[in-house]
Parts: sequence; structure tokens; C-alpha cells
Amino acid sequence: MCERKKKLIVGISGASGVIYGIRLLEVLQTVDLIETHLIMSAAAKRTVLLETVYSIAQVEELADRVYKISDIAATLSSGSFQTLGMVVVPCSIKTLSGIVYSYSDNLLLRAADVVLKDRRLLVLVVRETPLHLGHIRMMALATEIGAIIMPPDPAFYHHPTTLDDIINQTVNRILDLFDIPLEHDLFQRWQMNNGEQSFPMHKERR
Repeated sequence: MCERKKKLIVGISGASGVIYGIRLLEVLQTVDLIETHLIMSAAAKRTVLLETVYSIAQVEELADRVYKISDIAATLSSGSFQTLGMVVVPCSIKTLSGIVYSYSDNLLLRAADVVLKDRRLLVLVVRETPLHLGHIRMMALATEIGAIIMPPDPAFYHHPTTLDDIINQTVNRILDLFDIPLEHDLFQRWQMNNGEQSFPMHKERR
């Protein structure tokens, strides 16, 4: 008997950093048992063209299913459509606000609201800096109602040398939150052997 694919909703909002969402979709294409359901905001599509070499069609082709953000009656708007959960990557402050206050006037916000009310996993890769108190309070409220706030903060213990190294580490950590294993990790995880770091250290700068 074949194992059924698990569905993951991927929302891409208009914040800077759409490459994180694109890279996530690329990686998930290699995971046989995951089916991706993509929602992109109008601002996200503009950001894709501003920040990357991808066309909108190329991004959409990376997903198994693509939805118009205006399609508020799509299957994703109902809790009866079972999913692993949803990641919004990147998540703009406007999108964070809509999720926190259940202002579900489009499919991305409605899908996130459904994930929360059905107690599924919602990961918000909030991409903004610096933050004022209102931003921080909304992130606290999002956490209180069940979301996980995961800013795309790079780690440096694996000694990234390219932008791809930094992007891949964040994408792999998103997959960790959903317990989605990869055949090969996208970065070298932190390891300590007898109190010593197992990675080769960079030479000290003079």
C-alpha cells in the first residue's frame, strides 16, 4: 500500500527575502511524500521580480498546486482539508498583523487562520528589522495563539561562505520544525565531541 503524500501549505508574502520561499519549494520537490500548496500575494510577485532571476511562472512550477490569493473559497480555506500545516516564508509585518488579528480577507490569511484553529503547525518566517514594540507585541500574540516565529537569522558555526549556504541553513531548519527529513542535510549541523567543536575552524585573522 502506497503511503499518502502529506500536504504542506507554503505562503509567500511581499517581504524582502522571497528567495527563502523559492528555495524551500525547490528542496521540497526532492521529497517524495510532501505535496506543496502555494499561495503568493501580489506584493510577493513584485518582490520575486525585484530580488531574483525567477519569473512568476517558474516559481509557481515548483509547487504541486497553486492558488490565487483572491480564491477565498479554495479547499485550503476549510479545516476539512487536512495538511501538515503552513509556513509563511517570508512573512511581512502586514501578513503577521492579518494572521494575529484574524483579518482573513484573502486566501493566505484564511489558510493561516484555519491552520491555527485546527491546532496545526504554523511557522512564520518574519523578515523585518529593526522592530518596534508593536511588531514585537504581534509576534508575542502570534506565539500565544499557536504560531512559531522563526526569523531567518543566519548561523555561522557551519562557516557559510556563500549566500546559498545561509539560505539553505534557514530552509533546513524550517523543514526540521515540520519533521520533514532530507536524504542529505543542506548544512552541517552543530556537533561537539568531548567538548570540542567538530568543524574545522577558520584561521585567526591577523
